[in-house]
Amino acid sequence: MRMLIVGYCMGIRSERRLCEEVHLNLAYRWFCRPGLEQPAPEHSTFSKSRHGRFRDSGTFRWLFDEVLRRCMAAGLVKGEGFAFDASVVAADASGQRSVPGTASVDWNDELLCTREVREYLAALDESQTLPKSVLLTDPQARWTYPPGSPAYFADLTNYLIAVEHGVMVDVEASPSNRSHGGVDEAHDRARRSNLRTAARTAYR
Repeated sequence: MRMLIVGYCMGIRSERRLCEEVHLNLAYRWFCRPGLEQPAPEHSTFSKSRHGRFRDSGTFRWLFDEVLRRCMAAGLVKGEGFAFDASVVAADASGQRSVPGTASVDWNDELLCTREVREYLAALDESQTLPKSVLLTDPQARWTYPPGSPAYFADLTNYLIAVEHGVMVDVEASPSNRSHGGVDEAHDRARRSNLRTAARTAYR
């Protein structure tokens, strides 16, 4: 967890490079507490922990909420004005592994039994409109047409931001063809409370 904080604060996006930095930088070692004689964790430890023991534990959400509470205590978040926005994140998969949305797919195939597929099937809603294309390796991603760029499969990260100091107070992921319900609900609550809000037209 401490290494992830170092990576976020210092702009180190590569987990492999983060491990190298912690191995060499004494200040990072002091903060992360691995000891001078102990090796830094392997970069694969992050993905195994993220998709394993930490996935359903709520640890990252607890840390996010704790930082938010401290920002509120310091007067950085006053709850008077909010902005809503989203960023498109390209799926880490080849578009060649896609099929038409109406195609029959055997999700029990051993080659398709990945974590992404299991999460997609667990959250599948029969009332949802069939997408134009389904990415077999990441079926929650959606075929996206950004202005002036080639189409690709992507997801959205939706942000709720306190505008006075630019503090992010909530974030949720969603398919790129719609904004996420959790942030939408926060937007609705803010409007009912007559708070100042700003958002793109994609939000309700």
